[in-house]
Amino acid sequence: MNIGIRLHDTRPGTLRERLASAKEQGFSCVQLAMGKAVPGFRMDDAPELLTGELAAEVKEELVRAGMECAVLGCYLKLAQKREEEAQRIRKIYLAHLRFATEIGARCVGTETPAAAGPEGESCHTEADYQLFLERVRPVSSAAEELGVTLAIEPVCSHIIHDASMAERMLEDLRSDRVQIILDAVNLIDSVHTDEAEELISDAVQRLGNRVCVLHMKDYVPQPDLPRPKPVPCGFGRMKYRDLLNLARKRHLPMTLENTTPENAEQTRIWLEKYTG
Repeated sequence: MNIGIRLHDTRPGTLRERLASAKEQGFSCVQLAMGKAVPGFRMDDAPELLTGELAAEVKEELVRAGMECAVLGCYLKLAQKREEEAQRIRKIYLAHLRFATEIGARCVGTETPAAAGPEGESCHTEADYQLFLERVRPVSSAAEELGVTLAIEPVCSHIIHDASMAERMLEDLRSDRVQIILDAVNLIDSVHTDEAEELISDAVQRLGNRVCVLHMKDYVPQPDLPRPKPVPCGFGRMKYRDLLNLARKRHLPMTLENTTPENAEQTRIWLEKYTG
């Protein structure tokens, strides 16, 4: 298994120290969010900061640690209504795509929240979907030109909110450079908690061939809240058989979420021993 961790979930420190911590705990890949894992990095300044010199430094540190960058995170809101803001955000995405090619990242990862207002039903409209398509197309075109993957993560409260909508998006964009990050827990809301296994099975069936990374966590139901509580693998009621079968079949990296430096290694070992 190729199991990794979000680098900002490791012990605080420099990039080298965080990578060393991940390696010490037995991880083989990481999700790198520059603004969360690299001291002093501001996402707003990404187009200027993501230089070739910085890429060479980051790549050297990854090689030194023997770690793969499974995901370079750029989780900014693409579905902007104001053209000026949409152009600003697009420049940050394009800078991340270029940077990903230089450090050897498997993909640039993102989600599809609404640009403004509360999450939920309000961003599940056809208008929201069409706005997102309009904003993401230039980014997917740039990914094609650069030969790097843009990986979009469905989340039940976002515009791309379920497996069916993700499948539609892939068909509409018609780009091999647009793939999926599958975080099964993010597909589950409190209304459908009892149908979690069916939702996961459906997502694997619909999207499995276009998944490039799995995000792995667990959940505990919270009936009085919109979504269940995310927890580390092994601390909730998640069933992983379909996800692990997909990971083995397609040799996919899996990055843990919602861990702490104190339980991350325990969580990795638990997942490696999982038998369902």
